[in-house]
Amino acid sequence: MIAAVGSVAERSCHTRPVTDRRLVVVDVDDHDLFARGLALLLTTNAGDRFEVGGTTTHVEEAPALVESCAADLALVDLAMPPLGGAAAIRQIKRRHPATRVLALSGSDDLELAEQALRAGADGYLTKSADPEVLVAPLLTVAAGFRVLEGELLDVLLTTARKPPEALLDALDSQDLRLWALLARGLETQDIANRMLVSERTAKRMVASLLNRIGAANRVEAAGLAGAYGLLDQSPGECPQ
Repeated sequence: MIAAVGSVAERSCHTRPVTDRRLVVVDVDDHDLFARGLALLLTTNAGDRFEVGGTTTHVEEAPALVESCAADLALVDLAMPPLGGAAAIRQIKRRHPATRVLALSGSDDLELAEQALRAGADGYLTKSADPEVLVAPLLTVAAGFRVLEGELLDVLLTTARKPPEALLDALDSQDLRLWALLARGLETQDIANRMLVSERTAKRMVASLLNRIGAANRVEAAGLAGAYGLLDQSPGECPQ
C-alpha cells in the first residue's frame, strides 16, 4: 500500500509546483517506525530542502510511487521481502532513470551492497548510521555524486580485485592461466603454443572457460580478468 507520510489515508502524491525548489523524497521501506522517524527528521531538520512525498512497503509499488510524487530521491531498504530492495532499485532506475536512489540496509552485508550498486543505486548507507547524518548524503546524491561509507568502499575496492571464492573453487591453475592469456588478447594458435596443446584443444578449452566464468565472449572475459586483477599478474600466477 502506498501511503502518505503523516496520514493514515491512502493517497497519490501531488506533483510539486515548479517554483518549489525543495527535493521530493520517497521512502520504500517495510519498517514503519523507521520510515516515520526519517520523515520527521527530514521535515524538522531539513524542511527547507526536502519534501517527504510518501512511502510504500511493497517493492512492486516503488516505481508508481516515484512517478506519482515526481520524486527526485528515493530511499530504498534492501531487506524487503519477498523480492528485495535491489529489485525496487532496478525497477525505479528502469522507469525513472533521473531519480536518484540511496540504498539503506540494517546490516553491513557486502553482498547486499554490491547488489544495490549493480542495480543502479547512487549510494549505500547502513541504518546503523545516525539518522541525522542522512541529510548530507541525500544532498550529495541529489547533486549527482555517489555516496558510500568509507569502510564499505575500502572493502569493495579490496574484494573487487579477487574472483569470487565459488569461481576460484571451480577453476584450476591451468584454467586461470588460460584466462590470463585470453585476456591479453592472444589468438587461439598462440594460446595453444603457450598451453602446449593443439589448436583444436585450445578452442575447446576457451569455450569451456567462457561458459564457466559466465562470459559471453573473449572481450567480456578480458573485462572480468581486469576487474579481478588477473592482468596484474604474470600468466603463470594464480590468485590466492
